[in-house]
Amino acid sequence: MNNSSLERPPYPSFWEAFLYWLKLGFISFGGPAGQIAVMHQDLVEKKRWISEHRFLHALNYCMVLPGPEAQQLCIYIGWLLHRTWGGIVAGTLFVLPSLFILAGLTWVYLAFGEITLVKGLFNGIKPAVVAIVIFASWRIGSRALKNNLLVTMAALSFIAIFALTIPFPYIVLGAGILGAIGGKVAPDKFKVGGGHGASNKIYGPALLDDDTPPPEHARFSVARLTVLLVSGIALWGTALLLLGHPVLRDMGEFFTKAALVTFGGAYAVLPYVYQGGVDHYQWLTGTQMIDGLALGETTPGPLIMVVAFVGFVGAWVKQIFGPDMLLLAGFVGASVATFFTFLPSYLFILAGAPLVEATHGDLKFTAPLTGITAAVVGVVLNLALFFGWHVLWPQATQTAPFSGGFEWFYALMSAAAFLALWKYKQDIMKVIGACALIGLFYTYLV
Repeated sequence: MNNSSLERPPYPSFWEAFLYWLKLGFISFGGPAGQIAVMHQDLVEKKRWISEHRFLHALNYCMVLPGPEAQQLCIYIGWLLHRTWGGIVAGTLFVLPSLFILAGLTWVYLAFGEITLVKGLFNGIKPAVVAIVIFASWRIGSRALKNNLLVTMAALSFIAIFALTIPFPYIVLGAGILGAIGGKVAPDKFKVGGGHGASNKIYGPALLDDDTPPPEHARFSVARLTVLLVSGIALWGTALLLLGHPVLRDMGEFFTKAALVTFGGAYAVLPYVYQGGVDHYQWLTGTQMIDGLALGETTPGPLIMVVAFVGFVGAWVKQIFGPDMLLLAGFVGASVATFFTFLPSYLFILAGAPLVEATHGDLKFTAPLTGITAAVVGVVLNLALFFGWHVLWPQATQTAPFSGGFEWFYALMSAAAFLALWKYKQDIMKVIGACALIGLFYTYLV
C-alpha cells in the first residue's frame, strides 16, 4: 500500500460526483452484478468515497427493497455524499442515458424491423434471450433454494403462474406471508436471505469509513420522513393527473404497481409486465416483448429499463398523438414508463434508509424476503418457458400450442448459448453478439 492510500481522500464536490454518475450511466452494462462490481471498484477501491463495509451495508438494504438494487445503491451513496439532491442526481443519471439509447433503438426496431438485416439480427438474439432467462433462473435458484422447503415454494409458484395463471403480485404476497410464518415456525429454513458478505481486503481509509459518524441528514427524523413521503406522493399524483391521454394514464398506474412488486430484480417482474402489457392492455405482442428484453440486455442501465421499450411500443401502436407523430408518442410513452417505474426507488431510499437500516439482519424483516426470492425462481422459470415457446414454435397459438413446426436450429442456438453462459462463464454481451451474427447469417442462408 503506497503513502497516498494511507491518507483519507478529499471530499468530492457536487460537480465531481455529477460527472461520475453520468459516466456510470453510459458504462453500466452487465446487469446488476456487473454494475455493482463497477461501483465497488470505483467508489471503494479507487476513489475510496465509501468503505467496503458501508458499501455492502447499503447494498444489503437495497436488496431487501423492490426495484433495481444497483440504481438504488447509486441513490443511497449519492444521498450520503450530497444529501437529497445528491441522491436524485445519482439515481437519475444512472438511468437517463439508457432511456435515450433504448428509445432510439426501439424507434429503429419499429420503423425498420422488417428489413432483412434487422430481422436477421433479432432472429439470432431471441434464442440467446431464452438461454439468458434460463440461466438467470438457475443462478437465482442456486443462491436462494438452500433447502427442500424453499424448493417446494419455488415449485408452487411455478404451478401458480404456469398452470393456474395467478397474477404475479398475488404470488409475491403469498410467498411473503409464507416466509413471515416460516420465519417463526422454522427460522433455520429462512436464514438464507439475499445478502452480501464483506471481504477482508483493505483499500486504505475511506471518506465515509466504518467508524465515520452518519451525516446529520442520514439520521432518522419523523418530520423529514413525513415531508419526503408527502412530497413523493404529491409528485406521483400530480404527474398522473397531468397525463391527458388514457393510454398514458394506464401506463402511469400500471408501472407504479410494477415498481412495487419487483422483488428479485427485473427478471422477476417481467412476467407481470407481460401479463399487463401483452394480455391486458395489448400494448405489444409476446414476440415484441422478447425483442424488448434483447434490447434491454444490450444497452447500459438496469435491465428493468425494458419498461421503456414497452411504453414506447405501446404509445406508438396506440398512436396516442395520431399517425403522423409516432416517434414523439413513443418517446413520451417510454418516459412515462420510466418515471413511474423508478419514482418509488427514490422514496424507498431517501425516506426509508435511516429507518430500515436499523432493522437489517432481523429475521422478522428478512424471512418474508427469503420466501419471495424462492417464489421468484419459479416465476422466472415460467418466463423462460414462455419465451422458449415463442421462439421455438413461432407460428403456434394458445389453442394449438405446438403447431407450425419446430425451429430446431434456434433450439440448438439456445442450448449453445446456455452452455456458454453456464459452463464457460462467457459475458452476456459476447453471447448476444455471437448469436446475432449467427442469426443474420442463417436468415440470409434460408
